[in-house]
Amino acid sequence: MAHVATLILLMPLVGFLLVMLLGQYLKEKQVGYLATIVVGVSFALTVIAFFLLLGHSSRQVTVNLFSWINVGTLHVPAALLIDPLSITMCLFVTGISMLIHLYSIGYMHGEKDFRKFFLYLNLFVFSMLLLVLANNLVLTFVGWEGVGLCSYWLVSFYFDRDKAASAGKKAFIYNRVGDVGMLVAMFLLFSRTHTLTYLSIFAEAGSLTPTVATLVVLALLLGATGKSAQIPLFNWLPDAMEGPTPVSALIHAATMVTAGVYLLCRMSPVLALSVPGRTTIAVVGGVTAFVAATIACSQKDIKKVLAFSTISQIGYMVLAVGVGAYSAAIFLMISHAFFKALLFLGSGSVIHSLHGEQDLRKMGGLQKYLPLTFPTFLIGWLTISGVPPFAGFWSKGDVLANVFEYSPVLWVLGVLTALLTAYYMSRLFVLTFRGTERFREETEGHDPHESPWVMTAPLVVLAALSVAGGVLDLPWVHHNSLSGFLTPSFGFIPVIGHASGVAQTGLALVDVAVAVIGILAAFSIWRSGPDQPRYESSFLEDVWHWDDFYDASIGRPLTTASQFGDDVIEPNIIDGAVNGVAVSVRRSAEGLRKVQSGFVRQYALATVLGLAVIVVYLVARVG
Repeated sequence: MAHVATLILLMPLVGFLLVMLLGQYLKEKQVGYLATIVVGVSFALTVIAFFLLLGHSSRQVTVNLFSWINVGTLHVPAALLIDPLSITMCLFVTGISMLIHLYSIGYMHGEKDFRKFFLYLNLFVFSMLLLVLANNLVLTFVGWEGVGLCSYWLVSFYFDRDKAASAGKKAFIYNRVGDVGMLVAMFLLFSRTHTLTYLSIFAEAGSLTPTVATLVVLALLLGATGKSAQIPLFNWLPDAMEGPTPVSALIHAATMVTAGVYLLCRMSPVLALSVPGRTTIAVVGGVTAFVAATIACSQKDIKKVLAFSTISQIGYMVLAVGVGAYSAAIFLMISHAFFKALLFLGSGSVIHSLHGEQDLRKMGGLQKYLPLTFPTFLIGWLTISGVPPFAGFWSKGDVLANVFEYSPVLWVLGVLTALLTAYYMSRLFVLTFRGTERFREETEGHDPHESPWVMTAPLVVLAALSVAGGVLDLPWVHHNSLSGFLTPSFGFIPVIGHASGVAQTGLALVDVAVAVIGILAAFSIWRSGPDQPRYESSFLEDVWHWDDFYDASIGRPLTTASQFGDDVIEPNIIDGAVNGVAVSVRRSAEGLRKVQSGFVRQYALATVLGLAVIVVYLVARVG
């Protein structure tokens, strides 16, 4: 197990090093296949580790790599924790990332920085694997920062474009704000438990007072809101669409935005100690899911719709964590990886066929031109809309059923979000594939074309996973299911009353009803084309003016303060103090210069006078 786990982590790093050292000597496709193969090997090794873990009695293995930090009472090893949660994360991280790597070979063909792109992709996957496999918070934080750094590089990949450069900086800064929360949580935990290793923290968690436990949970939530794009730090993710489409798929489906949810699930024994903290998590997740869904309803950019969709779906996961439904959160995370990767890569195929066009108003009628992209995208649309028997129906239904038992108010908010999800995704589907062809001017008279096989093959695989993914955790399966496999990783699960069979059936019927209503509403409104201004809201399109609020409350005051500092404090106080010291020294020096005149007779006179003073002094003492 130890060797397999180590290789799972190291294979993407090996790919990174090989591409960095040999990339200039390899052809474009060779670089792409090399980067894809190493991630594929990591996936195969993860499958092996999964079966080895099934045969392990405790289903928990710690792999010590080497001694790392030993300072005073702080002892942090470089070690991996192999358990059901980390292996589950590794399975979909490596599997989905492998497909995205393969897709990128076709999508990024001809880019001048093709090799650099795959260099970043491999490092991104390595950082995410380090994050989920680490057995302590410090090593997790290294992976946490690694995915943040790689996201900055990839989001601003087209750095010569102002929007891309700004989007990269925005993502980087927002994530640094979240990092403060994670660091505070680490400091608090170490001050009370004197350890940062997960298993040791969980063993000592009982020593945390309710106040400290709540502070730790809220700090962890701040970190998660930055990494997983939740209120109040969600604004960076839509702008991250300035990066290449495979980057969007990688960030949204397999790596970065799932990290915050993973951290909260990993720290479940600590979350169990704070009811106010868990309630706050649930409220933040529910409100984020709803707000992001409303914003998605009025976006014109196909990738922006999917970006806000991701924020909303991650909100569902955070909501599930808040109500203690950790397995439901991971189930939705896995199915979301399937259908969101499918939708993003499908949108990339659409954009590829239209030579870079992303505006929904300039699409339409693409069904007949994209014979493979269309049916696979259709599956992704039905899955995220919550239509049975696709994976999204089971995973989202699992979350909502648990939320219903915890808080009917949050359940209503979740159902409204599901209705909006079915609506805005159907709107996207209709405006892209149905109706009249509105792309003629953009394609200069040329018909759109289907993507090459390296782009369509991942779509087919992801479509199959979106169809069959629900079997991972069907509601009538208990022991041999995802929830049964994951339960040992969660120390305490709040007791939630289980609804009767009739109630569960009723909840499922509500889920189906809202999906159908949302789909029918979108088709009735948008089937005639995009010219429906009465259904579009500038307030929603402008993201509830959230960026404007931050600009008015933070950006402009800081700009004004900086300008005041530049105009007043810098020249009058700082420069004044420095210049004042300089003037004082100069004047003192000018006074002393008179003593050093350079005339020998003056020096002789001073010597004689000095001797005379000494003689007078000595005579006076003798007398």
